[in-house]
Amino acid sequence: MTYRSCLYCLGIVALLTASGCSQPGDSKDQKGFGQSGRGGRGGQGGQVVNVRTTTLQRISLQRTADLSGTLVSPDQARVSSEVAGVVRDVLVEIGQEVKVGQELVHLDTVELNLALQRAESALRQTEAQLGIDSSRGGKIPADDQISTIRTAIANRDDAHAQLARAQDLVSKGLMSKAELDTVETRTKISEAAYQAAVENVQALKASLQDRRAAFELAKKKLDDTVIRAPVEGAIAERPIQRGEFIRENTPVVTIVRMNPLKLKTGIQEKYANLVRENQSVDFKVEPYPNEMFHGKIAFISPAVDQTTRTFAVEILVDNPTHKLKPGLFAKGSVLLGRDTNVLAVSEDTVSSLA
Repeated sequence: MTYRSCLYCLGIVALLTASGCSQPGDSKDQKGFGQSGRGGRGGQGGQVVNVRTTTLQRISLQRTADLSGTLVSPDQARVSSEVAGVVRDVLVEIGQEVKVGQELVHLDTVELNLALQRAESALRQTEAQLGIDSSRGGKIPADDQISTIRTAIANRDDAHAQLARAQDLVSKGLMSKAELDTVETRTKISEAAYQAAVENVQALKASLQDRRAAFELAKKKLDDTVIRAPVEGAIAERPIQRGEFIRENTPVVTIVRMNPLKLKTGIQEKYANLVRENQSVDFKVEPYPNEMFHGKIAFISPAVDQTTRTFAVEILVDNPTHKLKPGLFAKGSVLLGRDTNVLAVSEDTVSSLA
Protein backbone atom coordinates (compact mmCIF):
# COMPACT_ATOMS: atom_id res chain seq x y z
CA MET A 1 0.00 0.00 0.00
CA THR A 2 1.03 3.66 -0.36
CA TYR A 3 2.07 4.32 3.22
CA ARG A 4 4.55 1.36 3.09
CA SER A 5 6.24 2.90 0.04
CA CYS A 6 6.55 6.18 1.91
CA LEU A 7 8.22 4.48 4.90
CA TYR A 8 10.59 2.65 2.54
CA CYS A 9 11.50 5.93 0.87
CA LEU A 10 12.03 7.50 4.28
CA GLY A 11 14.64 4.85 5.13
CA ILE A 12 16.61 5.53 1.93
CA VAL A 13 16.59 9.28 2.50
CA ALA A 14 17.76 8.83 6.11
CA LEU A 15 20.65 6.66 4.91
CA LEU A 16 21.70 9.20 2.29
CA THR A 17 21.40 12.02 4.80
CA ALA A 18 23.61 10.19 7.31
CA SER A 19 26.32 9.49 4.75
CA GLY A 20 26.29 13.06 3.53
CA CYS A 21 26.22 14.78 6.92
CA SER A 22 28.56 12.61 9.01
CA GLN A 23 31.58 15.03 8.83
CA PRO A 24 31.48 17.98 11.16
CA GLY A 25 31.65 21.34 9.50
CA ASP A 26 30.13 20.08 6.22
CA SER A 27 27.51 22.32 4.60
CA LYS A 28 24.12 21.14 3.27
CA ASP A 29 25.52 20.91 -0.24
CA GLN A 30 28.83 18.96 -0.21
CA LYS A 31 30.66 19.64 -3.45
CA GLY A 32 34.15 18.29 -4.23
CA PHE A 33 34.03 15.51 -1.69
CA GLY A 34 36.81 13.00 -2.55
CA GLN A 35 38.21 15.02 -5.50
CA SER A 36 41.20 13.44 -7.26
CA GLY A 37 44.56 14.81 -6.02
CA ARG A 38 42.92 17.75 -4.20
CA GLY A 39 42.33 17.26 -0.52
CA GLY A 40 41.41 13.66 -0.96
CA ARG A 41 42.64 11.30 1.69
CA GLY A 42 45.61 9.26 0.55
CA GLY A 43 45.56 11.06 -2.79
CA GLN A 44 42.81 8.74 -4.07
CA GLY A 45 40.48 10.04 -6.78
CA GLY A 46 36.66 9.85 -6.82
CA GLN A 47 33.45 11.37 -8.19
CA VAL A 48 31.74 14.44 -6.82
CA VAL A 49 28.71 13.49 -4.74
CA ASN A 50 25.98 16.10 -4.32
CA VAL A 51 23.84 15.52 -1.23
CA ARG A 52 20.70 17.51 -0.42
CA THR A 53 18.66 17.10 2.75
CA THR A 54 14.90 17.60 3.12
CA THR A 55 12.43 18.07 5.93
CA LEU A 56 10.30 15.13 7.11
CA GLN A 57 6.53 15.61 7.06
CA ARG A 58 3.69 13.99 8.93
CA ILE A 59 0.66 13.24 6.72
CA SER A 60 -2.59 11.20 6.65
CA LEU A 61 -3.02 8.21 4.34
CA GLN A 62 -6.28 6.68 3.13
CA ARG A 63 -6.26 2.88 3.09
CA THR A 64 -8.33 1.26 0.32
CA ALA A 65 -9.18 -2.15 -1.14
CA ASP A 66 -9.78 -2.51 -4.87
CA LEU A 67 -13.00 -4.08 -6.11
CA SER A 68 -14.93 -4.68 -9.31
CA GLY A 69 -18.40 -5.99 -9.92
CA THR A 70 -21.76 -5.61 -11.64
CA LEU A 71 -24.66 -3.31 -10.90
CA VAL A 72 -27.98 -5.13 -10.45
CA SER A 73 -31.52 -4.19 -9.53
CA PRO A 74 -32.46 -5.17 -5.95
CA ASP A 75 -36.04 -5.89 -7.05
CA GLN A 76 -36.90 -7.45 -10.39
CA ALA A 77 -40.45 -8.65 -11.02
CA ARG A 78 -41.43 -10.88 -13.91
CA VAL A 79 -45.15 -10.17 -14.12
CA SER A 80 -47.34 -13.01 -15.45
CA SER A 81 -51.01 -13.31 -16.31
CA GLU A 82 -53.16 -15.20 -13.79
CA VAL A 83 -55.90 -15.92 -16.35
CA ALA A 84 -56.01 -17.05 -19.95
CA GLY A 85 -57.38 -14.75 -22.63
CA VAL A 86 -56.77 -12.56 -25.64
CA VAL A 87 -54.59 -9.50 -25.13
CA ARG A 88 -56.84 -6.53 -25.83
CA ASP A 89 -54.40 -3.72 -25.03
CA VAL A 90 -50.80 -3.22 -23.87
CA LEU A 91 -50.36 0.07 -22.05
CA VAL A 92 -46.57 0.22 -21.55
CA GLU A 93 -43.40 0.13 -23.60
CA ILE A 94 -39.77 -0.82 -22.86
CA GLY A 95 -38.03 1.77 -20.70
CA GLN A 96 -41.22 3.32 -19.37
CA GLU A 97 -41.40 4.12 -15.65
CA VAL A 98 -44.34 2.58 -13.77
CA LYS A 99 -45.78 2.93 -10.28
CA VAL A 100 -47.21 0.26 -7.99
CA GLY A 101 -50.75 -0.60 -9.12
CA GLN A 102 -50.41 1.00 -12.55
CA GLU A 103 -52.30 -0.83 -15.32
CA LEU A 104 -50.01 -2.68 -17.72
CA VAL A 105 -52.12 -5.02 -19.85
CA HIS A 106 -55.85 -5.53 -20.53
CA LEU A 107 -57.28 -8.94 -21.51
CA ASP A 108 -60.63 -9.67 -23.16
CA THR A 109 -63.44 -10.09 -20.58
CA VAL A 110 -66.38 -11.64 -22.50
CA GLU A 111 -65.99 -15.25 -21.34
CA LEU A 112 -65.07 -14.30 -17.78
CA ASN A 113 -68.12 -12.02 -17.54
CA LEU A 114 -70.36 -14.96 -18.52
CA ALA A 115 -68.64 -17.19 -15.97
CA LEU A 116 -69.21 -14.57 -13.27
CA GLN A 117 -72.92 -14.29 -14.12
CA ARG A 118 -73.28 -18.07 -13.97
CA ALA A 119 -71.59 -18.27 -10.59
CA GLU A 120 -73.74 -15.45 -9.24
CA SER A 121 -76.93 -17.13 -10.44
CA ALA A 122 -76.06 -20.38 -8.67
CA LEU A 123 -75.24 -18.47 -5.49
CA ARG A 124 -78.50 -16.54 -5.49
CA GLN A 125 -80.46 -19.77 -5.99
CA THR A 126 -78.90 -21.35 -2.91
CA GLU A 127 -79.42 -18.19 -0.87
CA ALA A 128 -83.12 -18.20 -1.81
CA GLN A 129 -83.50 -21.81 -0.67
CA LEU A 130 -82.03 -20.87 2.69
CA GLY A 131 -84.11 -17.71 2.98
CA ILE A 132 -81.09 -15.41 2.89
CA ASP A 133 -81.78 -11.75 2.16
CA SER A 134 -78.66 -10.32 0.47
CA SER A 135 -79.94 -6.77 1.13
CA ARG A 136 -79.58 -7.46 4.87
CA GLY A 137 -75.96 -8.55 4.82
CA GLY A 138 -76.51 -12.12 3.58
CA LYS A 139 -76.79 -13.60 7.08
CA ILE A 140 -78.03 -17.19 7.29
CA PRO A 141 -81.27 -17.34 9.36
CA ALA A 142 -81.83 -19.84 12.16
CA ASP A 143 -82.94 -23.33 11.12
CA ASP A 144 -86.48 -22.89 12.46
CA GLN A 145 -86.84 -19.78 10.28
CA ILE A 146 -86.11 -21.61 7.02
CA SER A 147 -89.28 -22.41 5.09
CA THR A 148 -88.62 -26.11 4.47
CA ILE A 149 -87.92 -26.73 8.14
CA ARG A 150 -90.91 -24.63 9.25
CA THR A 151 -93.15 -26.75 7.04
CA ALA A 152 -91.67 -29.98 8.39
CA ILE A 153 -92.13 -28.78 11.98
CA ALA A 154 -95.78 -27.86 11.32
CA ASN A 155 -96.51 -31.29 9.79
CA ARG A 156 -94.77 -33.06 12.66
CA ASP A 157 -96.67 -31.10 15.32
CA ASP A 158 -99.99 -31.76 13.55
CA ALA A 159 -99.23 -35.48 13.34
CA HIS A 160 -98.44 -35.60 17.07
CA ALA A 161 -101.70 -33.81 17.84
CA GLN A 162 -103.70 -36.24 15.72
CA LEU A 163 -101.95 -39.16 17.43
CA ALA A 164 -102.91 -37.82 20.85
CA ARG A 165 -106.57 -37.46 19.83
CA ALA A 166 -106.58 -40.93 18.29
CA GLN A 167 -105.16 -42.49 21.44
CA ASP A 168 -107.85 -40.73 23.50
CA LEU A 169 -110.58 -42.00 21.18
CA VAL A 170 -109.23 -45.54 21.30
CA SER A 171 -109.21 -45.45 25.11
CA LYS A 172 -112.90 -44.50 24.99
CA GLY A 173 -113.67 -47.17 22.43
CA LEU A 174 -114.59 -44.63 19.77
CA MET A 175 -111.78 -45.55 17.30
CA SER A 176 -110.50 -48.86 16.14
CA LYS A 177 -106.96 -50.10 16.65
CA ALA A 178 -106.38 -50.11 12.87
CA GLU A 179 -107.12 -46.42 12.61
CA LEU A 180 -104.74 -45.74 15.47
CA ASP A 181 -101.99 -47.61 13.64
CA THR A 182 -102.56 -45.41 10.59
CA VAL A 183 -102.20 -42.25 12.67
CA GLU A 184 -99.01 -43.55 14.29
CA THR A 185 -97.54 -44.26 10.86
CA ARG A 186 -98.33 -40.74 9.71
CA THR A 187 -96.58 -39.42 12.80
CA LYS A 188 -93.45 -41.40 12.04
CA ILE A 189 -93.50 -40.13 8.44
CA SER A 190 -93.73 -36.53 9.65
CA GLU A 191 -90.75 -37.12 11.97
CA ALA A 192 -88.73 -38.52 9.06
CA ALA A 193 -89.74 -35.58 6.86
CA TYR A 194 -88.57 -33.13 9.55
CA GLN A 195 -85.20 -34.92 9.81
CA ALA A 196 -84.80 -34.89 6.03
CA ALA A 197 -85.55 -31.16 5.95
CA VAL A 198 -82.86 -30.50 8.57
CA GLU A 199 -80.30 -32.55 6.64
CA ASN A 200 -81.23 -30.78 3.41
CA VAL A 201 -80.66 -27.41 5.04
CA GLN A 202 -77.24 -28.53 6.27
CA ALA A 203 -76.35 -29.60 2.73
CA LEU A 204 -77.52 -26.26 1.39
CA LYS A 205 -75.32 -24.44 3.91
CA ALA A 206 -72.29 -26.41 2.73
CA SER A 207 -73.22 -25.73 -0.88
CA LEU A 208 -73.59 -22.05 -0.03
CA GLN A 209 -69.95 -21.82 1.06
CA ASP A 210 -68.84 -23.53 -2.14
CA ARG A 211 -70.94 -21.26 -4.36
CA ARG A 212 -69.79 -18.15 -2.55
CA ALA A 213 -66.20 -19.22 -3.13
CA ALA A 214 -66.93 -19.93 -6.80
CA PHE A 215 -68.52 -16.49 -7.16
CA GLU A 216 -65.55 -14.73 -5.53
CA LEU A 217 -63.14 -16.71 -7.72
CA ALA A 218 -65.04 -15.76 -10.87
CA LYS A 219 -65.01 -12.12 -9.77
CA LYS A 220 -61.27 -12.28 -9.08
CA LYS A 221 -60.58 -13.80 -12.50
CA LEU A 222 -62.50 -10.95 -14.08
CA ASP A 223 -60.46 -8.43 -12.09
CA ASP A 224 -57.27 -10.23 -13.16
CA THR A 225 -57.92 -9.35 -16.79
CA VAL A 226 -56.40 -5.99 -15.85
CA ILE A 227 -52.74 -6.78 -15.06
CA ARG A 228 -51.14 -4.20 -12.76
CA ALA A 229 -47.57 -3.42 -11.68
CA PRO A 230 -46.68 -5.13 -8.37
CA VAL A 231 -43.54 -2.99 -7.86
CA GLU A 232 -42.23 0.39 -8.90
CA GLY A 233 -39.57 0.50 -11.61
CA ALA A 234 -38.92 0.54 -15.34
CA ILE A 235 -40.12 -1.88 -18.02
CA ALA A 236 -37.19 -4.04 -19.10
CA GLU A 237 -39.09 -6.57 -21.27
CA ARG A 238 -42.51 -6.71 -22.95
CA PRO A 239 -42.78 -10.01 -24.84
CA ILE A 240 -46.53 -9.97 -25.66
CA GLN A 241 -48.45 -8.26 -28.46
CA ARG A 242 -52.02 -7.03 -28.90
CA GLY A 243 -54.40 -9.70 -30.23
CA GLU A 244 -52.25 -12.56 -28.93
CA PHE A 245 -53.89 -15.36 -26.92
CA ILE A 246 -52.00 -16.11 -23.73
CA ARG A 247 -52.43 -18.86 -21.17
CA GLU A 248 -52.22 -18.66 -17.41
CA ASN A 249 -48.74 -17.88 -16.01
CA THR A 250 -47.57 -16.36 -19.30
CA PRO A 251 -45.01 -13.56 -18.63
CA VAL A 252 -46.26 -10.23 -19.93
CA VAL A 253 -43.66 -7.71 -18.71
CA THR A 254 -40.48 -7.55 -16.62
CA ILE A 255 -40.07 -4.63 -14.21
CA VAL A 256 -36.71 -3.65 -12.69
CA ARG A 257 -36.27 -1.25 -9.80
CA MET A 258 -33.86 1.55 -10.72
CA ASN A 259 -33.27 3.28 -7.39
CA PRO A 260 -31.37 2.22 -5.43
CA LEU A 261 -29.16 -0.27 -7.28
CA LYS A 262 -26.87 -2.93 -5.85
CA LEU A 263 -23.21 -3.34 -6.72
CA LYS A 264 -22.35 -7.02 -6.28
CA THR A 265 -18.65 -7.71 -5.90
CA GLY A 266 -16.04 -9.84 -4.15
CA ILE A 267 -13.22 -8.53 -1.93
CA GLN A 268 -9.94 -10.35 -1.24
CA GLU A 269 -9.93 -12.38 1.93
CA LYS A 270 -6.98 -10.44 3.41
CA TYR A 271 -9.34 -7.51 3.96
CA ALA A 272 -11.95 -9.60 5.81
CA ASN A 273 -11.15 -8.01 9.19
CA LEU A 274 -11.23 -4.47 7.75
CA VAL A 275 -14.45 -4.40 5.73
CA ARG A 276 -17.51 -3.22 7.66
CA GLU A 277 -21.11 -2.25 6.90
CA ASN A 278 -21.75 1.40 5.96
CA GLN A 279 -18.19 1.90 4.71
CA SER A 280 -18.00 4.22 1.69
CA VAL A 281 -17.25 2.91 -1.79
CA ASP A 282 -16.11 4.95 -4.80
CA PHE A 283 -16.35 3.49 -8.30
CA LYS A 284 -16.52 4.33 -12.00
CA VAL A 285 -18.38 2.82 -14.94
CA GLU A 286 -17.36 2.75 -18.59
CA PRO A 287 -20.14 5.02 -19.97
CA TYR A 288 -18.97 7.84 -17.63
CA PRO A 289 -15.18 7.40 -17.29
CA ASN A 290 -14.61 10.87 -15.78
CA GLU A 291 -17.35 10.69 -13.17
CA MET A 292 -17.04 9.10 -9.73
CA PHE A 293 -20.05 7.36 -8.19
CA HIS A 294 -20.54 6.49 -4.55
CA GLY A 295 -22.22 3.86 -2.43
CA LYS A 296 -22.19 2.22 0.99
CA ILE A 297 -21.61 -1.40 1.96
CA ALA A 298 -24.94 -2.96 2.97
CA PHE A 299 -24.39 -6.73 3.15
CA ILE A 300 -21.29 -8.86 3.76
CA SER A 301 -21.08 -12.60 3.28
CA PRO A 302 -19.76 -14.53 6.30
CA ALA A 303 -18.02 -17.11 4.05
CA VAL A 304 -15.02 -16.95 1.72
CA ASP A 305 -15.18 -18.52 -1.74
CA GLN A 306 -12.51 -21.23 -1.81
CA THR A 307 -11.97 -20.83 -5.55
CA THR A 308 -11.54 -17.07 -5.83
CA ARG A 309 -10.41 -16.46 -2.21
CA THR A 310 -12.87 -13.58 -1.97
CA PHE A 311 -15.98 -12.93 0.09
CA ALA A 312 -19.18 -11.50 -1.42
CA VAL A 313 -20.19 -7.93 -0.66
CA GLU A 314 -23.30 -6.02 -1.75
CA ILE A 315 -23.19 -2.21 -1.97
CA LEU A 316 -26.27 0.03 -2.13
CA VAL A 317 -25.96 2.83 -4.68
CA ASP A 318 -28.38 5.77 -4.86
CA ASN A 319 -29.54 6.31 -8.44
CA PRO A 320 -32.23 9.04 -8.33
CA THR A 321 -31.63 10.21 -11.90
CA HIS A 322 -31.43 6.64 -13.26
CA LYS A 323 -28.07 7.46 -14.80
CA LEU A 324 -26.72 4.06 -13.84
CA LYS A 325 -28.28 0.96 -15.37
CA PRO A 326 -28.48 -2.62 -14.12
CA GLY A 327 -25.80 -4.76 -15.75
CA LEU A 328 -23.08 -2.09 -15.95
CA PHE A 329 -19.57 -3.18 -14.95
CA ALA A 330 -18.11 -1.07 -12.14
CA LYS A 331 -14.54 -0.74 -10.88
CA GLY A 332 -13.46 1.13 -7.74
CA SER A 333 -12.35 0.80 -4.15
CA VAL A 334 -13.73 0.61 -0.64
CA LEU A 335 -12.39 3.14 1.88
CA LEU A 336 -11.09 1.02 4.74
CA GLY A 337 -9.79 3.77 7.04
CA ARG A 338 -7.35 6.66 7.43
CA ASP A 339 -3.90 6.52 9.06
CA THR A 340 -2.75 9.81 10.60
CA ASN A 341 0.64 11.16 11.66
CA VAL A 342 2.59 9.09 9.11
CA LEU A 343 6.22 10.16 8.40
CA ALA A 344 6.80 10.91 4.72
CA VAL A 345 9.02 12.81 2.25
CA SER A 346 8.42 14.16 -1.22
CA GLU A 347 8.91 11.69 -4.08
CA ASP A 348 11.45 13.90 -5.85
CA THR A 349 13.88 13.42 -2.94
CA VAL A 350 14.03 9.66 -3.40
CA SER A 351 16.73 7.92 -5.46
CA SER A 352 16.18 4.42 -6.76
CA LEU A 353 19.23 2.17 -6.56
CA ALA A 354 19.74 -1.13 -8.39
